[in-house]
Amino acid sequence: MANFEQTFKNIDDLLYKDSGADSEIDYIEQTSWVLFLRYLDSFDKNREDEAILEGKNYTAILEPKFQWETWAAPKNEKGEIDIHKALIGPDLVKFVEFELFPYLASFKEKHIDNPKTIEYKIGEIFSELSNKIKSGYNMREIINMVDGLPFGTSVDKHELSHLYETKIKNMGNAGRNGGQYYTPRPLIRAMIKVMNPKIGEKIYDPACGSAGFLCEAYEYLYEKMEKTAANLEQLQDNTFFGKEKKNLAYIIGTMNMILHGIEAPNIVHTNTLGENIRDIQEKDRYDIILANPPFGGKERIEVQQNFDIKTGETAFLFMQHFIKSLKAGGRAAVVIKNTFLSNTDNASVALRQHLLETCNLHTILDMPQGTFLGAGVKTVVLFFTKGEPTKNIWYYQFDAGRNLGKNNPLNDADLEDFLKLSVSKPETEKSWNLSIAALSSRAESRGEVSNYDLSVKNPNKPEEAPLREPALILEEMQTLDEETNEILGTLNELV
Repeated sequence: MANFEQTFKNIDDLLYKDSGADSEIDYIEQTSWVLFLRYLDSFDKNREDEAILEGKNYTAILEPKFQWETWAAPKNEKGEIDIHKALIGPDLVKFVEFELFPYLASFKEKHIDNPKTIEYKIGEIFSELSNKIKSGYNMREIINMVDGLPFGTSVDKHELSHLYETKIKNMGNAGRNGGQYYTPRPLIRAMIKVMNPKIGEKIYDPACGSAGFLCEAYEYLYEKMEKTAANLEQLQDNTFFGKEKKNLAYIIGTMNMILHGIEAPNIVHTNTLGENIRDIQEKDRYDIILANPPFGGKERIEVQQNFDIKTGETAFLFMQHFIKSLKAGGRAAVVIKNTFLSNTDNASVALRQHLLETCNLHTILDMPQGTFLGAGVKTVVLFFTKGEPTKNIWYYQFDAGRNLGKNNPLNDADLEDFLKLSVSKPETEKSWNLSIAALSSRAESRGEVSNYDLSVKNPNKPEEAPLREPALILEEMQTLDEETNEILGTLNELV
């Protein structure tokens, strides 16, 4: 790990000195394309080796001129980079910008009929990317460093994917730290454990960002399943699906999944909310949805027309998309602002009613402030199953016993109690049940129409000890002072 870590740090230092890359976001974007091409080289060689073993002919993905060992890392007899053949300085930048990138971008058009292939992904990624490394000497050093990374074993790939995750976590400047791209992995893992996906189920994240949910779900399934050829193929090709609107997040998400072992990720670069939910058919539906949609965005009127409940709030439009995109009996675990539970505007009330009537919202996990870096909002996780109305909701109020933040992040042990209790859903000091029938009848008894207020109100929280009168506190302080003086007197006599 140290080797990888040091290399990443050295690359960041070079990018910091370069005039073209301005921020942590640029650093990961530029590191990504170099890493991707190095990965592609290793992927292609493995494919070629497999073909030779099977006695088949193999055609490399890239033409010789654009292969890693031709332009990036030509080697001499000793296996070192041949400085006489390797491009450097302005020649290298010119080649990358005017030949390499346009060639790779052309793969999108060439393979448009097979969007699930790695060839099409290459075209998509390089249609979106541009090189920002302006010094060909810095670029040469970066390429040499990446060439030196071991890519061969699954242990290497695992370490690299772990480090890439760390870079995503650290990404962010000007207050955009993490929140936009990064959901804490312990929270994702807990959500997946509650969902308990099985091989053969389709898992979907319509706002996948850096693909954290899909990568963790892959790890979970890979660990648990029987490693048959059919299962491995199912996992590669027909299990994980994502959509992402933003260029960079799309690239990082694709790269992240590739590093985790998914060769041609099913991530589509599109605005999910641009789809009319009335057009979603059974063939478009999924068994499991895992998501943390963007909060606080404001969608234009024409986008709102795609939904039955009109609202400008991005996350509330996504909620409608989730419900519509689940198969009957499908399960979802999604992060949302806690105001979703109590907002009194018409759209919020209608959306809660729709959720409660069409899905069984069986669990709400209430998360504290500080769970998400750089996002000053309180969130809840909703767990629901489509196809039956909600009768009872089990709430769990998570408390880490410390202030969560950059230097004190969430960890897996923090959520063990929630996972254990979520099976039997008992009443404890941290958890309670809410009956939807009782909620409705309470409103009726007041002569009101229920607004389905689901706010987090813990009825089992132990009462805090009442504050004592100041006179009693002063009296106790005086008594303690007298006792201290007595002890000091005894000690003086002994001395």
